[in-house]
Amino acid sequence: MGHRALVAYGRPDRLYDLRYSHWGGEDLTLATEITAATPLAGGAIEGSLVADSIARDRILSNYLDPCVYEALYLVDPAADYEVDPYRVCWLEWGDGRDGGRGAIVATRPDDSTVGRWFRATKTALADIVEMGALSRRAAQAYLEARVCEERNGILYTYEESIEDGDPTYTPTPDRWLERDRRESDGPTDGIDESDE
Repeated sequence: MGHRALVAYGRPDRLYDLRYSHWGGEDLTLATEITAATPLAGGAIEGSLVADSIARDRILSNYLDPCVYEALYLVDPAADYEVDPYRVCWLEWGDGRDGGRGAIVATRPDDSTVGRWFRATKTALADIVEMGALSRRAAQAYLEARVCEERNGILYTYEESIEDGDPTYTPTPDRWLERDRRESDGPTDGIDESDE
């Protein structure tokens, strides 16, 4: 399966070239392995480009699928390969086919608290949603607020191509609320409850 990461190398024209690392998201030590002498971290980063000449905001919306990637590295070759590592957080629930709302949170290579904090917070919210005390939309709004307020996260909506669809964000519908609405509209098997 791997722990996927995107590595974005800054260019003189303020755009980025993107490369892929299959295990770069496991922990963020890849940030210390990228140097001027080893720009591909000794083979931990693939040499072939995922994309070139990409604007910084398009990295998030067009390439950094929060369901797929666990980390993002921004590399500045002009500053002696200084690396800014980010943990990627998927802010939605579901089966992963809905695309997604994500966040990146700046962290240090030796700091694993962001990942643990996020997983614990999202798991607790998922339990609350499962108990029916909170809708998924409300839980997601709360999770987004926590990521921004407590971790200075940067929120984004991933879409494979902005040109292919509406760039506005619509949260995933609450399926359990739709099910309850159908049940409250009356029985579906033709039996009237008042006859029982």
